[in-house]
Amino acid sequence: MKNILVTGASGLIGYGILKSIRKSKTPYNLIGTSIYDDSVALGFCDIFLKAPLSIDENYISWLVNTIQEYKVDLIIPGIESDVPIWRDHIDELKQYGVKVLLNDLELISLCNDKWTFYEILNKNKNSHVIPTSLSPNSYKLANKFGFPLLFKPRHGSASRGVVRVYDEESFIFEKKKDLSNSLIIQPIIGNDNEEYTTSAFCDGKGGYYAIMTLKRKLSKQGFTDRAEVVQSIKIEEAVLSLCKIFKPIGPTNFQFRMHNDVCLLLEINPRISSATSIRSAFGYNECLMAVEYYLDGKIPKQPKIKNGRAVRYIDDYIFYE
Repeated sequence: MKNILVTGASGLIGYGILKSIRKSKTPYNLIGTSIYDDSVALGFCDIFLKAPLSIDENYISWLVNTIQEYKVDLIIPGIESDVPIWRDHIDELKQYGVKVLLNDLELISLCNDKWTFYEILNKNKNSHVIPTSLSPNSYKLANKFGFPLLFKPRHGSASRGVVRVYDEESFIFEKKKDLSNSLIIQPIIGNDNEEYTTSAFCDGKGGYYAIMTLKRKLSKQGFTDRAEVVQSIKIEEAVLSLCKIFKPIGPTNFQFRMHNDVCLLLEINPRISSATSIRSAFGYNECLMAVEYYLDGKIPKQPKIKNGRAVRYIDDYIFYE
């Protein structure tokens, strides 16, 4: 039986991955890790391990020891902060014979720098790019598009640190706060009712094997809260154009908004995203696709996707003595 380790198993992505893999007809030994020893993770895995923080200086040695002790065949990041750490230690990890579910290493770095990412899209004249400016040059953007505008950290994700600016006074205030010139500025495009999250299983050559799109509403924490299955040729064409530029491999998440009937890219997450359990419920099990792809070399095929909608809510998991 193959051993699969999923980190961040106490969080929405982590236990979503575990739940999705558990749907397989092939039995796997699932190892879940979390920094919390009293989490729900144990309810979704066969073995639970408490992990150090990924920024801890001993984290990689802990991970290597765990891989060796449990003869782990595949490791999957269920928490975003693990991705750049694993990228930086990919050669060391592979020395122990484990498969590592990571996207294209260059794309991982690019997605952590919104300005450089924008420059590449702009250089390639991609029609799905949102006009973007670095903080020092943002007056031109303000004059062209007016208010409201978005101030975003150049490095960051999940809507953390994003500020909406509605007038010139607030604009000047936010610029003065940006002492390190680490913010980007964008016009607000579309609206909250026209936001889409698309996951594609990419082939690393400029295309993809399978794809699924959800029209969604976000929670305050930046995760998909409500979702409806949709099909959109425009979004599929946009994903293909982005794949040709960045050549992602494996599960890749693309987020869009429609603006004046044009599909514009918010960001790419080069990993399994928070809506993975929702996608799995409708027939798009990217986690299982990834397991079979990385462990068995099985090429994913486009699954038949059910129509419907999903609503997330708080539930209880009971552990009896």
